[in-house]
Amino acid sequence: MSTKTASIISFTLIGLTLIAGAVLWNRLPEQMASHWNQYDQVDGYVGKPWGVFQLPLVALGLFLLFLAIPNIDPLKANIAQFRKNFNLFTVLIVAFMLYVHGLTLAWNLGYQNYKISAILLPFMGFLFIAIGYLLEKAKRNFFIGIRTPWTLSSDSVWDKTHQVGSTLFMISGVLALIGGLLGGMSAFLLAFVPLVGSSLFLVIYSYILYHNEIKA
Repeated sequence: MSTKTASIISFTLIGLTLIAGAVLWNRLPEQMASHWNQYDQVDGYVGKPWGVFQLPLVALGLFLLFLAIPNIDPLKANIAQFRKNFNLFTVLIVAFMLYVHGLTLAWNLGYQNYKISAILLPFMGFLFIAIGYLLEKAKRNFFIGIRTPWTLSSDSVWDKTHQVGSTLFMISGVLALIGGLLGGMSAFLLAFVPLVGSSLFLVIYSYILYHNEIKA
């Protein structure tokens, strides 16, 4: 996906979401549900201005940061090699954030005959799978990917770590999809435990690869 296309899609989605928030303003409660626990129960609230506009504005700021990263990274030539994949990833991140925001608005409008985890985790699972695909394509840089002292010090360690990381994140995505079907604590465990475990493993794995490399 080109940078221009990614920008048009993202700015359009964010703009429509902000307009929707303004249109729905009078129908929303002064204190809006904003967080759900692992049992799909509301356990956090925010004032209406934050509930309506915070997440779209955060999505806008994050997208602008994503636009800047390829230009400020000292290894921007490497980012250019997978820029189309990175652009697709940025659009998916923005879409995910706005999807979460849409679910929040719907809940606060009174449409509450669903479990948040059951419709949130499938999208999260697809996002993890997309991250896994991006990791496979990513080249060494300072902002995107599995950035440890050891991956940043060696192209070989970077590539090997990201090959394994790609598989682990895709598996985590599939497990999150399954978690969305199961619901409850199982959903929470299947969505986050594999992700955290994979992240810790990859840090250790990159360390071992690097020290094996310098000893060779």
